Amino acid sequence: MSRTYDLRWRKGRFSAEFVAGIPRRRDFIGGLVGMALAWPLVLHAQRDQTRRIAVLMGYPESDPEALSRLLAFKEGLAALGWSEGRNVRFDVRWGGNNPVRASAHAKELVALKPDLILANTTPATAALQRETRTIPIVFTLVADPVGSGFVQSFSRPGGNITGFLYLESTLVEKWLELLKEVAPRVRQIAVMFNPETAPYVDRYYLQPLRNVAAKLGVRIFPATVRSEADIEKTIASLQREADGGVMVGVDSFMFFNRKRVVALAAHYKVPVIYYLTLYVEEGGLIAYGVDAIELFRSAARHANRILRGAKPEDLPVEQPMRFELAINKKTAQELGITFPRSILIRADKVID
Repeated sequence: MSRTYDLRWRKGRFSAEFVAGIPRRRDFIGGLVGMALAWPLVLHAQRDQTRRIAVLMGYPESDPEALSRLLAFKEGLAALGWSEGRNVRFDVRWGGNNPVRASAHAKELVALKPDLILANTTPATAALQRETRTIPIVFTLVADPVGSGFVQSFSRPGGNITGFLYLESTLVEKWLELLKEVAPRVRQIAVMFNPETAPYVDRYYLQPLRNVAAKLGVRIFPATVRSEADIEKTIASLQREADGGVMVGVDSFMFFNRKRVVALAAHYKVPVIYYLTLYVEEGGLIAYGVDAIELFRSAARHANRILRGAKPEDLPVEQPMRFELAINKKTAQELGITFPRSILIRADKVID
């Protein structure tokens, strides 16, 4: 006996249900007509299920590292069931380390009414906060979210913003110890940053650094820079001092100009410690910090929970748990520095 299947729309898809009896021509044609009429509803349902994520990156789109970070976020979401082109779409803007441009892009993205916004860097997060207090925002690579007014506390953010801390303030103590261990002659250290893109450096990093420096007999002083010319002036001035060194502040401006900083440090033969392994891979002397790519991948966890109904105010700000020490032996040789064995055995990455 022939079988007839009744096509029904159930839970967002067609299902074929067996109906006993011999199929009739008009029933078959009617089923096809029903499918044709229902298909627009299928497409509409699929569109309704697609979630919209806005992204404001604090770097230029031409930066390969910035592109890798965004890709890591997308990959993290895909692993949690959110695939671009299937159930999520992205609207991405690139601030290019320009606070004015970041503000303009923040307005554009908020006007799109996305389900969620990913913010990268403090200036980008601040720009978005000025535009919305309701759309969920997940930040990454933000150094002082409490002091910047993004959250009330790590455990209870309290608003529409949460995310992942970049580097806690006490990490500067480690930077100072490492720089002194590598270059014992250093007695004065300039902490270089742009106050327009990293206003938190003075209050968040310098104060704990001064407390430790006093015990080690090292003078710490801020070196504010706003241009490549300022960067060169700062590093060149330290060359004239036989006991000078530099710490690069956690700052999107410094990241944007990282190749220039590395080149000038080599030219003027000034020992510099960085907060990101990438600097060492591009010729820097030594770095101690976290894996920024991994932080972007981790940000997908918060994004996933928010897309599934969680509120940012209930998601604690997470702190990095793993840190890596990177050194460049070729750069050290050019600076006349020999890494002590204590550094070599602790290094997670060594560039020969």
